[in-house]
Amino acid sequence: MDDDDASPHTPPPSGRDNITPTLSSPTAVSPFSVSTCAPDLTESTSLASAHAIVHLIQCSRCSRPLQTPLRLPCGNALCRSCLPPIRDRPGISYPAIEERKRGFTCYWEYETGCDGEHCLGDCGSDVLLTKLVDVFERVLGGPPLADTDTDTGRLAGDGFRVMWESGVGGQLREQTVTGLSPRRGLLGGMYDLVRRGQFDYDASGVEYETFGDVEGSGEALERLKEAVRSELDCQVCYSLMVDPLTTPCGHTFCRSCVAMVRSNSDLCPVCRRKVNMTSSLESEPLNQRISALLEILFPDQLAERRAVLALEAADTDGETKLPLFVSSLSLPNMPTFLHVFEPRYRLMMRRVMLSPSRKFGMVMLNRARRVQPELGRSHFMQYGTALVVDRYELLPDGRSLVIATGVSRFRVTKSTVVDGYHVGDIQRVEDVSITEEERQEAIETSPSSASAAPPSAEGVPTEKPLESMSTQQLFELALDFVRKQRSKAAPWLHPRVLLAYGDVPSDPDRFPWWFASVLPVWEEEKYALLPTTSVRERQKITAKWVRKLESREWAPRSRPSLTPLLWLAVPLFIFCVLPMVLRPLTSFKALPSVSVFTSFTPFPLSVSISFGSAGSGTSGGREARAQDRKSETYLSQTVVLGVFLAIFVTQVFVNAVQIVRSRRLRAHPRPIPQMEPMQMERPETEAERQTRINLQEVLGIDTTD
Repeated sequence: MDDDDASPHTPPPSGRDNITPTLSSPTAVSPFSVSTCAPDLTESTSLASAHAIVHLIQCSRCSRPLQTPLRLPCGNALCRSCLPPIRDRPGISYPAIEERKRGFTCYWEYETGCDGEHCLGDCGSDVLLTKLVDVFERVLGGPPLADTDTDTGRLAGDGFRVMWESGVGGQLREQTVTGLSPRRGLLGGMYDLVRRGQFDYDASGVEYETFGDVEGSGEALERLKEAVRSELDCQVCYSLMVDPLTTPCGHTFCRSCVAMVRSNSDLCPVCRRKVNMTSSLESEPLNQRISALLEILFPDQLAERRAVLALEAADTDGETKLPLFVSSLSLPNMPTFLHVFEPRYRLMMRRVMLSPSRKFGMVMLNRARRVQPELGRSHFMQYGTALVVDRYELLPDGRSLVIATGVSRFRVTKSTVVDGYHVGDIQRVEDVSITEEERQEAIETSPSSASAAPPSAEGVPTEKPLESMSTQQLFELALDFVRKQRSKAAPWLHPRVLLAYGDVPSDPDRFPWWFASVLPVWEEEKYALLPTTSVRERQKITAKWVRKLESREWAPRSRPSLTPLLWLAVPLFIFCVLPMVLRPLTSFKALPSVSVFTSFTPFPLSVSISFGSAGSGTSGGREARAQDRKSETYLSQTVVLGVFLAIFVTQVFVNAVQIVRSRRLRAHPRPIPQMEPMQMERPETEAERQTRINLQEVLGIDTTD
C-alpha cells in the first residue's frame, strides 16, 4: 500500500481502534504454512497474530506507528499530525487558556463514550504510550527488509507473504518480505511493514505464508514483553496497572489509584497539574491502547491484580463514612481554626489523629430546622466539607487547638451517633467536567439566550443580568469590588485576615471559597456555595453578593441602629409615663434615722433635696423644714424642660439630615476615589503582643508586620 492511499481526514473504521484483545502467547509458524487471523481476535488461539500486536501502536489514520501520540478525551489516540481540522470555539472564557478556545470534531463522534467535540486543551501528549512506541522500535526495529509485490514467487532467503482484505473498498492486498533474521522473526517483519505504511490499519482476513527458515514471533515477543513490562507499573501503587486511566496532563494510572488521589487532592501525582475530571471516575473512558496491550501481553498477571483489588475493596468502606464535627461552616481549600473542649469532640479528634487519613467532616448547625432530603429535620446541614488536620496541639487539661484545611465537599445521606458525636454516610460532591462547564457558559452567553438589560424609568439601561455575563466577567466583577474595598481599608481585608486566608486568588475556581471566608456575611448565605457543581454557579452567587452590597440593599452589618429610637423614647418616658407614676406620691419622707430628707412634687418636675434632720411629719417637723429652706437646692422646671427639649429637637434634626443625605447618595452615587490603604501607625499594646505570640506558636509562622 502506498503512503498516499490513506488520507488523514477519511473516516476511521468502526469500533474503538478496532482492538479486542484475546491473544495468548504465540508459537512459531512452520515454513509454508498458512494461518488466518483477523484483527478483532474474537477466537482464542495459541497462535499469536503478529499484525494484531503491532496494531496496538499503529495510527488509525496514517497506518504507521504513532508519532507523538495524543490522548483524546474519549480514550482513543492519534498522531499529532493526524488531528482533524482545528476551528475556534465561541463563547468560552473559563478557563482562560488559549488552547481551550480551539477544538475539533472527533473521528469517533458516533461511538459510545465520545462527545464528538474535543478541545485542544484536553488532548495532551500520552506520556506512557510514547514510551511504549519507543520500546517497540527498540526491540522490533532494525534495517529495512527487502519486499516485492509480484506473484512470481519468493525471493532468495527467508521471508513471508501476508495477504489481507482492505477495509476501504474490500480490495485484496498482499506484501512479501524477505531477508528476515531469526532474531526478528515474523513479528519484526510485520512491524517493518507498518513502519513503512504498507499494511492497512483496518485490514481483515489476514493470512500468512512463510518460506525458508522463518520462525514465529516467540523469541521477539518474549523480548518485547520483558521490555514493555517495566513501563506498565502504576506510579501510585507501583504494581501492574488495572483499568488504565490517562489524565488530561498525559499521565496514566490505575482507575482506583486516581480515585484515591482525588480524595485528598485534585493534582496529578507526577506533574502536580490540576486533574479536571468528572466526580464519577467510572464514567471516564479508559486508555484503549494501554488497556488492550495489558490484556494481550499480560492476561494472567492482570487477572491476579484484579483479584487482589477486589479483596481490598471488600475490606474498606471506600471512605463512605466520616466523623462529623457539628459547629460552623468550613470551605474547601481554606483553613479552619478549632478550639476543641467538649468531651465528645475531644474523643473524636483523638481517633481522627490515629487514623491514616487524619480526616473528619465539618457541618453547619441547622438553626432554622429545615427539612432536608434523607435527613429530615436534622440539627445539622446536609452538605459539609472534609477537612484534613494540618496541626494538632493537645493542651494539658485535655483541650486541643486544631488547624485543618478543607479538601473536598460531601453530602450526608445518613448519620448515626457514636460515643456522643455523629458519623455520617457521605457522598462526595464534585464539579462537572471542564467540557460541561464550557458548554453551559456557551449556552447561557449565546446571543439567542442572552437578553438585553431592560431600560430604567429614565431611559438609562440597567445593569447587565448575571446569567448573560461570561464566567470571566463575573470573576472581574467580584475582583473590582475587592479592590475598591481594599482601597477604603475595609476591616475584613486587614493584613492579619489575609495572613490567615491568603491574598486574593487569581484562579476563578479558588476565588469564591476565599471570598466567602473573608467577607462578613451570614453563614446561611455562604452555605449556598457548597451544593454547587460548577465554577460558574459559584461566580454568579458571589456576583449577587457584590450587587447587593453595592446597592446598599444588603450590607454585612445592616441591622438598624437603636440609638435614634432610644433618644426618642427617653423624652416620651420622662414627659408622659413618669408623671403618671409619680402623681399619687405627693410627698415622701425618709425614716427618722436618715439625716437627708427628699421631697418630690410630681409636676412641674421640681426636685428638692434638704440636708438636716428629718422630722416625724408633725407641725414641728414642718417648721424645722421651713427654717432650713435656705439650705435647700432647687432645679427649676424651666431648666429641666429646656434641657430635655433641646436634646430631643437636636436628635430629630440630626436624624433628618442623615436620612436626606442617604437618599441623595443612593440616587446619585459619587465615584469612590482610588487611594492607598491607610496604615494606622500606633504602638502595639500588651494584649495585641500576647495575641501575636500565641498565633505565632499555633500557626508556626512569624506574625510580625
